[in-house]
Amino acid sequence: MDTNVLFNIGYGLYVLTANENGKDNGCIINTVMQVTSDPLQIAIAVNKRNFTTGMIQNTKKFNISVLAENSEFEIFKRFGYQSGKDVDKFSDFFDTKRSPNGVLYITKNTNSYMSAYVKQEIDLGTHILFIAQLVEAEKLSEIPTVTYNYYQKNIKPAPQSTNKKGWRCKICGYIYEGENLPADYICPICKHGAIDFEKIV
Repeated sequence: MDTNVLFNIGYGLYVLTANENGKDNGCIINTVMQVTSDPLQIAIAVNKRNFTTGMIQNTKKFNISVLAENSEFEIFKRFGYQSGKDVDKFSDFFDTKRSPNGVLYITKNTNSYMSAYVKQEIDLGTHILFIAQLVEAEKLSEIPTVTYNYYQKNIKPAPQSTNKKGWRCKICGYIYEGENLPADYICPICKHGAIDFEKIV
């Protein structure tokens, strides 16, 4: 089976944010969709390993900031390449506003934001699917939403040549050094699985 076909699915890229006990956090996700119109509900899928996931499970609320094509790589590094367990992702980051639900959203390099309250969660194995009712939404710019393909071609730096042998994550570029990549391996940076690694030749 050619799992590279999965990269042909059209994805947007988003910053998912949450707030619990006064702590703000966020992560990058690529799965957001409208699932019903009455009531107006959206669905998001989030890796269980993300610190943000537990915050949403506890508070039942979140915001989605829709990243635009003028996004800089730094925003992906800040919200996607490190864990809120270890760092304050909003430290020295001031391009935000707090929506009525008490959660921050990103105002720079975004074209809109949405606030939602969780109505249902479904355990999908590696991810949790949250079904949530949309309660707030605002358009911030006319710049098109950045897609995963646009990010790979225009924003993410090209991988630098290396003498290391092993496996490179196709999502973030992390290198696993070793001849054989474990089937259950999870990238420590972006949390993608072994399916998204390629052998360095």
